[in-house]
Parts: sequence; structure tokens; C-alpha cells
Amino acid sequence: MPIQISEQAKLYYEMLRIRLVEEVLAERYSQEEMRCPMHLCIGQEAVPVGVCSALTNSDMVFGNHRAHGYYLAKGGNLNKMIAEIYGKTDGCCGGRGGSMHLIDLDVNFMGSTPIVAGTVPLGLGTALASKLRGKDQITVVFFGDGCFEEGVVHESFNYAALMGLPVIFVCENNEYSVYTHLKSRQPDRPMNKIAEAHGWEVATGNGNDLKQVAEISLQAVSRVRTNGCPQFLEFDTYRWIEHCGPNDDDHLNYRPPDQVASWKKKCPVKHMETQLLSDKIITQKDLDSYRQSIMDEIELSFKFAQASPFPSPESLYQFSNTVSS
Repeated sequence: MPIQISEQAKLYYEMLRIRLVEEVLAERYSQEEMRCPMHLCIGQEAVPVGVCSALTNSDMVFGNHRAHGYYLAKGGNLNKMIAEIYGKTDGCCGGRGGSMHLIDLDVNFMGSTPIVAGTVPLGLGTALASKLRGKDQITVVFFGDGCFEEGVVHESFNYAALMGLPVIFVCENNEYSVYTHLKSRQPDRPMNKIAEAHGWEVATGNGNDLKQVAEISLQAVSRVRTNGCPQFLEFDTYRWIEHCGPNDDDHLNYRPPDQVASWKKKCPVKHMETQLLSDKIITQKDLDSYRQSIMDEIELSFKFAQASPFPSPESLYQFSNTVSS
């Protein structure tokens, strides 16, 4: 199911937008106006864009702690995201969630949490609700390879297969859970075989190839809508910078320098850009225009966030269920 030429430039723009947003966040984090922990997805932008390109507005998405890419790819509002990271009232969670707790029900981005595998059973719940209500909705849950060390993931595999739930699990395999490589955490076996053993249909791909991710995702979405069988997608990719924060952490020596350099040569943004230029789908002038347009949008979003007020102390009780005596 090839991606149409007219769509390729659009997907590239969305991926470039996420990259530039993350780079500006990293650059400005040292100003200490954004006081929440932040996990950036630089190097992993193709997966959220490719997967979300196959979804409709009514489909639901859950992310993890590295959630900016998922939120934006699902159609989340950049102004609201930056304001949320600044802890401001106009943020998508009213300034209460920060970078790791993004929610925007207007685009069916159902939530992200820093708890490893915390959103997996929640995604099962929305998928079950969709099935019981007879709605043509798919739930997608993004997580990393570290989630396979959590029991709830295996319980969820079993239950989704048993009930035939309209759910897709997307594993971004970037080889590391914080500072520990996959080989030190799991036996030498393909993770997708675990999903397959639970009765799921599986597909794997290059998570740095946007077109491939989008095509695999379209096929998976089609299979869910057609036969209701849950799908597991595993994409190999790589986190460029530190686990949490805006800097490199090469001095910690948990990743070989040649490994980091090798993955940076596989940059998903550059890979797609080279393809589009080679196929004459876009020109260098187009690329320059895209970048300028995105940077202008980012600058306005930061101004919006900085101008937004902080939540009032009284708003702490806005969602409480306390009853006065």
C-alpha cells in the first residue's frame, strides 16, 4: 500500500516540524523557564508521523514519557504543548501535567505517562469500549522496548487477543532502557515473536524510514478494521541525546561512540529529504520554505507560552471532590 506522492511532502513536513520543535526546546531548556523533566524524541520522529498518518481523527492514541512527537503527529496544538511544558494555564493540561503528561481530547490524544507501560492497559480499556459501543475506532499505544519487562504488557497481549480488540501496539525499539542495553535486560529473542505467540499479527520495519513506517501502519490499520485482530508493530530506531534532558550524554560511556555516529548517519529526516529531492517531489527552495515556516510557528508558540499566566493557587481545587463539612 504505497504512500501517494502528494502525501510524501506533507509527511516530511510533519517530521521536520517535530525535529525542529525538539531542537528549540533543547536549546531553550537551559533558560530554566521550563521546570519539568523533558524526554526528547530527536532521532525517532519517523515512527509517530508514519503511524499517525494511517489514523483518522476519531482513532485514539496513547504515548509514553517521550510524548512530544506522538502529540504533534496526532494533531495536537503546538501552542498548548509549549504552554504546558512552561506550566501555564493555556497548556493542554492547564499547566498541571508538564512534558510527560500531555492530554488533548480534542484530537483524541488520550494521554502519556512516565510510568513504564502505564498506558498499555488504558489503551486496552478504550479499545474494549470502542468494541462494546460498536464504534469504528482504533486505539494505538506507543511504547519502548523496556515495556517488555513489565508484566502488564503480557497480560494485555493475552486479553486483547482473547477479546479481539481493535488495538495496535507500536514498539519503538531504540535498544536502550535509560542506560541499559537490550542484551543486558532480555534474552536473545525477537520481541515481536512474543506478540505473535499471544495470537497477534505482527510486522517489523525500519523506524527511520518514514515511507516504510507509514506503509506498514496503513496495512495494520486496514487489518484491524477488516478483521478486528490486534496488531503489533516493531520499529528499530535510535535516541540521539540523553534519556532525560536536552544534552548529549556520551561522557557516561554506556553507548559506544561509533554506534551513536552510525545511527546519526541514518537520520530519518535527512533520509526522507534525500529521497524527495532525488525523486524531484520537492526542491531545495521548498525545503528552505518549510524550515522558515516551521521556525516562525515555533517562535510564536514560545511567545504564546511565555505570555500565558501560571495557574492560580485556587485552581488546585478545581478538580477535587472534597466536600465541605
